Amino acid sequence: MTRAEPRDEASDFVDLRGLLFSIAYQMTGSVADAEDIVSEAYLRMRGARDRGVEIRSVKAYLSSTVTRLSIDHLRSARVQREVSVGSWMPEPLVGDAPSAEFERVELSDSLSLAFLVMLESLSPAERAVFVLREVFVFDYPQIARILDKSEASCRQLLHRARQHVEERKPRFDVDREANRELADRFFTALERGDLAPLIDLLSADVVMCGDGGDGPSWPRPFNGPERVLKVLGAVVKMYAKGGLHIEQTLVNGQPGAVVRDRQGRLLNVWALDIADGRIQTLRSILNPAKLQHLGPLVERPTPRNPRRRTRG
Repeated sequence: MTRAEPRDEASDFVDLRGLLFSIAYQMTGSVADAEDIVSEAYLRMRGARDRGVEIRSVKAYLSSTVTRLSIDHLRSARVQREVSVGSWMPEPLVGDAPSAEFERVELSDSLSLAFLVMLESLSPAERAVFVLREVFVFDYPQIARILDKSEASCRQLLHRARQHVEERKPRFDVDREANRELADRFFTALERGDLAPLIDLLSADVVMCGDGGDGPSWPRPFNGPERVLKVLGAVVKMYAKGGLHIEQTLVNGQPGAVVRDRQGRLLNVWALDIADGRIQTLRSILNPAKLQHLGPLVERPTPRNPRRRTRG
């Protein structure tokens, strides 16, 4: 091995890091796990080369390794997700630029929390084929090699995945400026504690759900404008009592906000799904395990009956 090869290898990895992180994040819904998977894939490639294994395509090797590690992660994480309190949600990507996460991910509706939650309905193999084919446009021979399956089998997996996705695929308004204005009206009213204007912003079948981890959480979603406004009223009082403020931002490419205390510590992240000019879904992520990558967090009281906290 020449002295130039390690530098070339590292350069290849840097160039591919965005793609690899995107695959792992789309597969796992976790920033931390995606980072770990990408790092592990690189270490495995270095180890293989040290053993004299010929790697003809760094991209093919690393994409295969990241996908397989992601499938293994999903198979182990599903059991953990079944015992979480409230609605499971991915770890959010917050902001537009410059953001450490967004530097490595192309913004699209396929990154939305709604889309990632929908992907949870797929088996790990279906999810891998769908992500590789529909999101990253890998061809069938590539996917077959990555999953060590026949092309025919991969086509069948994609067909089943597409059926699931079509049944559950979230809709979004494409007018981002209109969405931003609607979100601004929503979060401004929320911060002021004036909830009356919100009735005109919520759809008739609006849903609000939360992922609180093993601390205070909403055990089930709230449906309909009346119930949602009632819960938001309690949220507004809690924000006012704690001296919390709302900062609007993008969350996985969709309108959202972060809530911080006077010291700048993060309490929770909001994300809105907007379609037909109304808010269809409100998602609140309060789970500390899902927010660690965003900086210092507001301390929460220890639950009376603590459950095992997971990163899934």
